[in-house]
Amino acid sequence: MKISWAGQSCFKIVIPKKKNDPVTLVIDPFEEKIGKKLPSLSADILLTTHSHHDHNNLKGVKGDYFLINNPGEYEVKKIHVTGIPSYHDDSEGKEKGENTIYIIDAQGMRLCHLGDLGQKELTDKQVEEIGNVDILMIPVGGNYTISAHEAQNIISQIEPKIIIPMHYKIPGIKVKLDGLEKFFKVMGENSIKPESKISLKKKDLSEEKTKIIVLEPI
Repeated sequence: MKISWAGQSCFKIVIPKKKNDPVTLVIDPFEEKIGKKLPSLSADILLTTHSHHDHNNLKGVKGDYFLINNPGEYEVKKIHVTGIPSYHDDSEGKEKGENTIYIIDAQGMRLCHLGDLGQKELTDKQVEEIGNVDILMIPVGGNYTISAHEAQNIISQIEPKIIIPMHYKIPGIKVKLDGLEKFFKVMGENSIKPESKISLKKKDLSEEKTKIIVLEPI
């Protein structure tokens, strides 16, 4: 599969299928008012974690897509998606509402997109439902979501093989977020060279050490 990042929490995931007919998933497309224009995106499956404008620009995505915007279990084009209820804050949603964590099972790999998670830690039930994760997309910019330190705690709960940070300060973004350097410091990393996109297969995943991958916005 190929994974690219548009900024904020917006990802494009292309999953190859037989007969050269890939399935494209888009997660959390944002509106231009955040300070960045959404790139041209077309989807077969569109996922939104919650209804805020920087995650829910349905009109910005082309295609006759199947929309998933609530917790539950879904199977579309032989791609299995599970939505797990969570909160946008650490007060059981009293401040910012609810958020959906998505699990995507494809090509023998398990992806987890945490959306705008605001919980300082996951519940035992959430950890059990999330299960063994190969690729974790996690917010690290704080203020609206978990901070870098809280992200480290969530990572220790999930123990993914690959971490892709998201929802942090990048040039042009008007939303008040921390930069990636805070997350690097917490995780004991000096810097990581960004990649334009990544292409992964099950055999590429290491069992020995968790790897952080930084993506450049498309």
